[in-house]
Amino acid sequence: MNGSLSLYEFYQKFPGEAEAVAFFEQKRWGDNIWCPHCGSEDTRRIPSQKPMPHRCRECRKHFSVRTGTVMAESRIPLHKWLLATYMLLTARKGVSSVQLAKELGVTQKTAWFLEHRIRRAMEHRGGLLSGEVEIDESYFGGKEKNKHESKRQHQGRGPVGKQPVVGIKERKGKVRAFPVAVTDKVHLQAAVIENVKRGSTVYSDQHPGYIGLKGYDHASVAHSVGEYVRGRVHTNGIESFWALLKRGYVGTHHWMSVKHLHRYVNEFAFRQNEGRDNSLHSIGKTIEGMIGCRMTYQELIS
Repeated sequence: MNGSLSLYEFYQKFPGEAEAVAFFEQKRWGDNIWCPHCGSEDTRRIPSQKPMPHRCRECRKHFSVRTGTVMAESRIPLHKWLLATYMLLTARKGVSSVQLAKELGVTQKTAWFLEHRIRRAMEHRGGLLSGEVEIDESYFGGKEKNKHESKRQHQGRGPVGKQPVVGIKERKGKVRAFPVAVTDKVHLQAAVIENVKRGSTVYSDQHPGYIGLKGYDHASVAHSVGEYVRGRVHTNGIESFWALLKRGYVGTHHWMSVKHLHRYVNEFAFRQNEGRDNSLHSIGKTIEGMIGCRMTYQELIS
């Protein structure tokens, strides 16, 4: 099934745990199940599924489709993992852990942990961006007027006390975004060098951090004097991404901690890059990202 998958169609295709397990196994192994412990294809399925559904004849270890993935040791049924992944991929402004908890019938704490493990699987793993590329910075954090007097910043308006995030977008292509320590020349130019192929055209605003950028065809617009578009020079694409991310921040999550901000940003970038017109393909790519990574609850709260 290609194209967008409605919730009704999701339940038709995956009515229960057996169908979800089969989908996870197909996406991970295809038609040849192999042992995550030693790589051998000499495996057999255990009819009783105890202690696990599969056993390797080479290393004699038992395993399941969860073994060696971010789902390892999770007691949440795979049907709920699949539904949670579907919801995160199809909700344009994201899904709060409170809402996910209601939909899955789990606690908010469980839903929060589940969402972050799925976001871990959405981390960017591609190559360099190229061609015409837009770059911009945005700032995330609570409004000063909503903070207690003792916690307010008194240096005036602007990004004071907020977390800077850099976003880079190919024209009609992928977007990549990540928090940075500060938006100075060192960090902003490093962001370009590490994520954009040399020789590409880079469009930005007139932030002083981009001055002297070498190895790229760089052009900028002067937002300070009301210039937002000059021919092909603009940052409208990446600014549209900021607008959506901030709607998710304010309208869905209400707050994102600095510690976990990069995971929320990964989620929004992944969802935009994949689009919502091929749900099963996007779910499959998320499952691929689950392989070979771990995340414990203690890591998240420490």
